[in-house]
Amino acid sequence: MAKITFDGIEIEVPDGTTILNAARQIGGGIVPPAMCYYTPLKGSGGKCRACLVKVSAGSAKDPRPMPKLVASCITTVQDGMVVENTINEQVMDVRKGIVEMLLINHPLDCPVCDQAGECSLQDFAFEHGLSTTRYEEERRTFEKIDIGPLIQLHMTRCILCYRCVYVADQLTPERVHGVLGRGDASEIGTYIENIIDNDFSGNVIDVCPVGALTDKTFRFKQRVWFTKPVNAHRDCETDKCNGHVTLWYKGKDVLRVTARKDEYGEVKEWICNTCRFDKKETSDWTLEGPAHINRASVIAQNHYELPVVNPQVILDLPESTTRELERNPPLRLGGLNN
Repeated sequence: MAKITFDGIEIEVPDGTTILNAARQIGGGIVPPAMCYYTPLKGSGGKCRACLVKVSAGSAKDPRPMPKLVASCITTVQDGMVVENTINEQVMDVRKGIVEMLLINHPLDCPVCDQAGECSLQDFAFEHGLSTTRYEEERRTFEKIDIGPLIQLHMTRCILCYRCVYVADQLTPERVHGVLGRGDASEIGTYIENIIDNDFSGNVIDVCPVGALTDKTFRFKQRVWFTKPVNAHRDCETDKCNGHVTLWYKGKDVLRVTARKDEYGEVKEWICNTCRFDKKETSDWTLEGPAHINRASVIAQNHYELPVVNPQVILDLPESTTRELERNPPLRLGGLNN
C-alpha cells in the first residue's frame, strides 16, 4: 500500500494504482479530467494530456518534485507522493492550453451534433476553456466515410483518443479500423473503406468522448436533455453481453439503447448490437428504474431526480428530518458507500 497526498487530502491506495484512479477514490471536483483514458481498456491513456498534474514530491524516499507535469492516468503512485491538481496554478493554466489545442480543429457544430449534452469535450471546455481562440489557420477537415449501416463516422470531430480502436481490438477478434496517416494527417478510418460489422461494434459509440462516432438509428431524432434514461436488463443470448443497459425514452418510445456508464462516463460491461439496435420495445426489457443523472449535466434539467441528501455531510440534520427523508421516495439518503 502507498500513502499519497492529493490536493492536501491523504489517501492510502494499493501499489500500482495510477494517480488518476487514486484521485477517483477520493472523488469530487478534485479528480482530473480524462479524455482518452478508459479504465476497462488496456493501453488507454497518455494521449490527450487533459489529466496533467504537478507532482511536488516524488516519494518519501526521494521527495524531489518531478520537473514536468505528468499524465495522472499513466503515472503510478509512490509512497509519500504529494500531488497538486486544482490547487496548482500551473496545472490550471496548462489545462486551458490543452482545451485550446483540442478545439483547434474541432468544428463548432454543437447545435447539430448528436453528442451535444453528453459530450466530454463540451464539459472539459466549459470547466477549463477560454471563450476566445488564437488560432487563425484553416481548420483540418475530412471527407465523410461510410463505415456501415449503424455507425456514423465524423472524423472532423475526432480528437484521436484511440478509445474506439482499443475497444474494437480488445473486445472483437476482427478489428477493421484504426489510425491511418501520420501527424496532422492522422485519422480514424477503415482499410479500403471496410464496413465495421461485428456483434459488439456499437460499443465504439459509447466510448467516443465526442461526436465523432454516433448511432445512425438515433441521429437527429432528439436532443438527449429531452429524453428520459431508464435502467433495464434482459437475458441476452450473446456471449460477453451482460444485457444491462440504459433505455432513452421520449414519451413511450425507446429512441436508443446504450450501455450503462459510471460517474466518470465509463462503460464497465459491454453490450451486443442485438441489445443496442434491435431491442427497442419496452416489452423486450425488464425495467429497473430511472437512471441516475449527474446534477451538473444538462440532461438533469427539468428531470425527475432530486439531489442526494448526505447526513454525514450535513452534520446538524435533525433526526426527524432524516426519518422523513427515509419515508420520502423521491429523495434518497446518501452515504460514503453510495
